[in-house]
Amino acid sequence: MKLEFHHINYVAEDVERLHRFYTEVLGLDDIPIASFPRPEVKDGKGFGGTIRFATDGRMQMHLAEKDLTVAFRNGAVINPVERGHIAFRTDDIDGFKAMLDARGIPYSDYGTAFAKEWHQVFFHDPEGNVIEVHQQVA
Repeated sequence: MKLEFHHINYVAEDVERLHRFYTEVLGLDDIPIASFPRPEVKDGKGFGGTIRFATDGRMQMHLAEKDLTVAFRNGAVINPVERGHIAFRTDDIDGFKAMLDARGIPYSDYGTAFAKEWHQVFFHDPEGNVIEVHQQVA
């Protein structure tokens, strides 16, 4: 099972202001929202908040609107848009989940609730930082 760094997610009350900072002050390139198809929010599930994207050409930054209730609405424990997270991409999400299970590490499996083309799971490191691991599914 392969893992590679994919993105860093920061959350903000004002996503547009944060995006302007990273693109105008630090010179990162905008990634158009159309590059990330999102499922519709249905019955309160999913995430309908503002999201913007930026990149240095290798790593991505995902800038998302802070939402303290997204985990509750999605029947999950871990909230990836409360404080932000770091993300890795895998080529075997089922194998990765099996490894977490074998080590007794609890996780929230959001499937494709946030991104149509990614199966995402979120869990905590020993210090409580949120980590995402996802696999492309489309």
